[in-house]
Amino acid sequence: MAEINRKAGVMWYGGLNNGSGLVSTESRALFNEPYSYQTRFGEQAGTNPEELVAAAHASCFSMALAGVLKKKGLTSNSIETNATCTVESKGEGFEITRMQLHVRGDVPGIDEAGFEQLVMETDRVCPMSNLLRHGLEIKIETTLVQSVPE
Repeated sequence: MAEINRKAGVMWYGGLNNGSGLVSTESRALFNEPYSYQTRFGEQAGTNPEELVAAAHASCFSMALAGVLKKKGLTSNSIETNATCTVESKGEGFEITRMQLHVRGDVPGIDEAGFEQLVMETDRVCPMSNLLRHGLEIKIETTLVQSVPE
């Protein structure tokens, strides 16, 4: 596969606490989405960098797990990955300190231990996990659900 580049951009207006910005992605999945100090650290509606990182990690992880399952001859009925990105104040600034993933899969033909093993294998090959692991702690919980055949 050739190198692939994906782009996003922001415009920020004003100071830190009273300013605001707009974030857009090349695909326009996000287009002029507002963000500000209050959307990041308060309760104002809008996005923030941490939820964007969490969304990127969760979406990448689910796709990577589908790939790992395929290599093992398995196919999921569904994979749900929820990510929580934690930011903490450090000194005079802030630091993203950890990412918590909860991976829930409906995967026929595998038991809980096997599912957990494949999720941990996925963590080693997921591009976002590999990007993030050098700067923060990544914790993963798993849940295997089994659909009842109709």
